Amino acid sequence: MALKLFNTLTRSIQDFAPLDATGKTVGMYCCGPTVYDFAHIGNWRTFVFADLVRRYLEFKGYAVLHVMNITDVEDKIIKRVRENKTTLREFTGKYEAAFLDDLRALGCLEPHHKPRATEYIAEIIALIEKLIARGIAYQAQDGSVYFSIIKYQGCGCNYGQLLKLNFDEMRAGERVASDEYEKESIADFALWKARVPDDGDVFWPSPFGEGRPGWHIECSAMSMKVLGESFDLHLGGEDLKFPHHEDEIAQSEGATGKPFVKHWLHGAHLLVEGKKMSKSLGNYFTLRDLMAKGFTGREVRFLLLKAHYRDTFNFTLEGLQGVRAELARIDETITTLREIAGNTPLDLNKDYDSKHNVVLMADFEKALDSDLNVSAAWASVHQWIRNHNPVDMRIGKGLNPDFAAKTAARSLATWEHVDQVLGLGGRPLEDVPAEIMVLANDRQKCRETKDFKHADTLRKLLLEKGWSVEDSPKGPKLKKL
Repeated sequence: MALKLFNTLTRSIQDFAPLDATGKTVGMYCCGPTVYDFAHIGNWRTFVFADLVRRYLEFKGYAVLHVMNITDVEDKIIKRVRENKTTLREFTGKYEAAFLDDLRALGCLEPHHKPRATEYIAEIIALIEKLIARGIAYQAQDGSVYFSIIKYQGCGCNYGQLLKLNFDEMRAGERVASDEYEKESIADFALWKARVPDDGDVFWPSPFGEGRPGWHIECSAMSMKVLGESFDLHLGGEDLKFPHHEDEIAQSEGATGKPFVKHWLHGAHLLVEGKKMSKSLGNYFTLRDLMAKGFTGREVRFLLLKAHYRDTFNFTLEGLQGVRAELARIDETITTLREIAGNTPLDLNKDYDSKHNVVLMADFEKALDSDLNVSAAWASVHQWIRNHNPVDMRIGKGLNPDFAAKTAARSLATWEHVDQVLGLGGRPLEDVPAEIMVLANDRQKCRETKDFKHADTLRKLLLEKGWSVEDSPKGPKLKKL
């Protein structure tokens, strides 16, 4: 079955087909962070979604070139630099490093290219010069350069490709210097902002005078420099459709005369505790806030992957607590499979041999081929877990150890293949305090000498200290409660 994705550009589900003549290489761009603060959970839904897209494309055999920009100069950043009395690079560098740490904590693959806007000033200027030469951009009296919506439309180009705009009801002919402007306004937007006193030391020389780029032009210049004037996939949150992504299309196609992006994917909004996220409501969370509450990046990733990317998702602390039980069931099954498989080698390219493995692979791929239907994909995973009940597997192990080991190894290979997409990884090793290890070892010695009464007392003591102990052929396994 071919991969089908909802293309915002055509407002329909389409077969995904790369521009590459061989059909093997995919250029993928995702709008990255604006590094003036820590990324919040709404941002992370988009980045985990982008990671799922990349992982599944690679699962399908595509060679993906993944680009995610770092917006390190724009209005909010300059304001914070001024308020903090620091330099642009010192300020943004801190939040860029934090973003990449969080990206790794969530199990996301790092993009192949992470262009910073400040490193592409020459490309930005060259792109603006093309737009001026084509008569689509103009310089205002203050020295700033603006993109003209009317001139663009006059060239026979369509402004409003990603969503239908009612030009009769929208204010037109306005000019905005701000990077973000009202959704009901069709405005000439700034490509280059002339230097003003509040900019401080944040400016660059240009043929138009000293200044800095607007936000929209940055993404066009960076994406086309790395991926070419036309590429396959552009991702982002649905809040970026207008004006940011619409302006990207206008200035890119206005400069090149070529289609900019073939497939546009947009992730839906995220609610927190049923409401729009807001610091004033107390439901505004960064990943660091959630980790401070005792949750892990792995748990947050799992929850963010539960809902379809085009469905508005309600993120709750109760839901985050609930995924622990689901992860525990998966981890218990995989741990038991590893114990039974022992040193039997895994081969991800072998036939999956058992009916359960074959069904998982078929159902999992069928679900994700259908516009990344993660709900159906998770259903197939949970059914596979039920079919690999850890208790049944331990009973079966004693019947024919060699056969059981090979069967377990094949099931493990199946899981590893699926987890290339899910990106959950294995359960982190418990950091067991020395005191707990001593109690567990003492209990094991009691069991070996058949002093089961004292062994049971030590088990209860471990439980009181917040640790469960499970006996296995390889010794006791400790788990934090």
